[in-house]
Amino acid sequence: MRILEKAPAKINLSLDVLGKRKDGFHEVRMIMTTIDLADRIELSELSSGQIKVVSHNRFVPDDQRNLAYQAAKLLKERYHIHKGVSIAITKTIPVAAGLAGGSSDAAATLRGLNRLWSLGLSLDELAVLGAEIGSDVSFCVYGGTALATGRGEKIQHIQAPPHCWVVLAKPTIGVSTADVYRNLNLSNIQHPNVEGMIEAINEKNYEQMCGLLGNVLENVTLKMYPEVAQIKDQMKRFGADAVLMSGSGPTVFGLIQYESRMHRVYNGLRGFCNQVFAVRMLGE
Repeated sequence: MRILEKAPAKINLSLDVLGKRKDGFHEVRMIMTTIDLADRIELSELSSGQIKVVSHNRFVPDDQRNLAYQAAKLLKERYHIHKGVSIAITKTIPVAAGLAGGSSDAAATLRGLNRLWSLGLSLDELAVLGAEIGSDVSFCVYGGTALATGRGEKIQHIQAPPHCWVVLAKPTIGVSTADVYRNLNLSNIQHPNVEGMIEAINEKNYEQMCGLLGNVLENVTLKMYPEVAQIKDQMKRFGADAVLMSGSGPTVFGLIQYESRMHRVYNGLRGFCNQVFAVRMLGE
C-alpha cells in the first residue's frame, strides 16, 4: 500500500515574540497561513521494521535529523508498530527557508502514517504529537490559517485571508533560527498588531492586511544577512503591494493582488535570485 500526502509551505503574516520562557523557548504570537507551494510525501510500508528516508535533495538528511523520520519514529514507538516505512520526499519548498518545509513534511508523515497504519487518530491528536517534534508541526498538521501561541504549538483557527498572489524569493544562504532568536533584543521590539491583522483577515480587507504585515525577527536577520534586505528592496521596487520576511528567514515574500503585476515582480526578481516562486495563498 502506498500513501501520498501534500506538505504545503507556510508564511507568517504576523510574528510577534512576547518573551523568553523558562524552558528556553520563546513565547510567540503569530498568524500563519498555507500557500500553494508544497513538497510531496510518499509512504510505503516496509516489513523490515526500519524507517527509511529517500530524497534526491542533498540538503535533506536521511536519518534522525529529518523531522519526517522523527514523526515516523514517534508513531512507531507510541503505538507499538512493528512494521517499517519508506518515506520518499520530493522537495519543492526550499530547505532552511523560513517556510516550515521540514515541519510540513513531518506533519504530512503523521497524517499519512495515521492512514497507512490505521491508527484512527484525529487531527487534534496528531497536532499534539506534532508539538513533540517541532513548534511549527502542530500548525502544519491542520494547514489553513491560524493564530499560533505558546512556542507556536497552540493553534486557534481563523478565517482564510483575502485571495491574492504570493511571490517568494530565497537567497542562496541558510539562516539559523537559533542564531536569530539569540540576537533578538527583547527590550527593543516594535510589536506588530496581531489583533488588527485578525480583524483585517476576518473582514477580507486586503489593503488593511498588507498594511499590518509584521515580523519582529526581520530586523535581526536583515542586519545579519544584507542580501535579504536587498531582495526585500527589489521586491518593493518591482511593485509588490506589501513585502515581509517569513519566519526567521531568509525567504522574503510579497503579496500582490493582480496577476499582471505578479508576473512583473516574479520576472524582475529572477534576475536577482535563483529560487523565486509565484503561488496562490491557500489559507483554507
